[in-house]
Amino acid sequence: MQIGDQTWHFPSLPRVLSTGTAVGPKEGAGPLGDEFDLVHADAYIGQASWEKAERKLLELAESHAVRKAGLSMEAIDLIVSGDLLPQNISSNFAARTAGRPLIGVFSACATSMEAVSQAALYVDSGFAHYVLAGAVSHNSTAERTFRYPTEYGAQKPPSAHCTVTGAGAAVLGHGEARVGVRFATIGKVVDFGVSSPWEMGAAMAPAAVATIVAHLNDTGRTVADYDAIVTGDLARVGLPIARELLAEQGVDVGSRLQDCGVLMYDADQSEVFSGGSGPGCCPCVTFAHLLPKIVAGKWNRVLVVATGALLSSVSAGQGETIPCIAHAVSFEGIEGLTQGGEHA
Repeated sequence: MQIGDQTWHFPSLPRVLSTGTAVGPKEGAGPLGDEFDLVHADAYIGQASWEKAERKLLELAESHAVRKAGLSMEAIDLIVSGDLLPQNISSNFAARTAGRPLIGVFSACATSMEAVSQAALYVDSGFAHYVLAGAVSHNSTAERTFRYPTEYGAQKPPSAHCTVTGAGAAVLGHGEARVGVRFATIGKVVDFGVSSPWEMGAAMAPAAVATIVAHLNDTGRTVADYDAIVTGDLARVGLPIARELLAEQGVDVGSRLQDCGVLMYDADQSEVFSGGSGPGCCPCVTFAHLLPKIVAGKWNRVLVVATGALLSSVSAGQGETIPCIAHAVSFEGIEGLTQGGEHA
């Protein structure tokens, strides 16, 4: 049910039954490399093109999540997923392989939490028993679609982002699991007037702040109610901007505010620039690094605020500024369950 202006409350607390992550070599070499389920040494993932590699990553993450849930793909009632390629082809073709009903979604780098929000909605309402939510991106397909093919060797400023080569997927349903979804705050489109595609962090920061403030207002919670508030892809440029904008609105996030784009790579890794981005960034970090902290009992609640820049090659060519959006999901530990999912 809806509470406040922008937030969905899920009374039945849909569970995250399992997750799956699959990443490329640069992500595997980063600080979270040991936490991903599947790390590939070849950015082609054994495929003939980067686009086919992107699809393969999503297929691998989805199938891995389903297996970890102890289910077959036939048990999945619905897939909700998205990517950056025109017409969501990675998600569409991966669903062709899975053979299950698909709802394709798109919020650029915020796609993963849009997918999780919808998955929780379908489970909570009883329209589905098991829903598979996922998102994927590939560095070289994103460069070819939005900027310059990697073969061009175009120079980038330090404020640029590195699109993550990776996919994350989660199975949501009702069952014995340590993590549940309590709230989802659906973002509004915010335009800070940034037009440079090299300044994604600055462009997305106001949208992240708007959604965080809306979530706190709608739910009556405070920053202290969360062990961490983690934005999607603001990276090292956008994160301090978000912190400053929150302070201007009287929201003191302290050390609780983190960012998936910062967590994905070491600062001194080659060609990661200000940090990670892409639809695959947030779910890979969330499912491999953040949710396990709840499962282990180290954290009780984390608010994941995925951020997306809603530009296209068409809008950029027309000189448009970059509208952005952020979707937030509150992941929470289930009291009375041990790490293994059994009642204590």
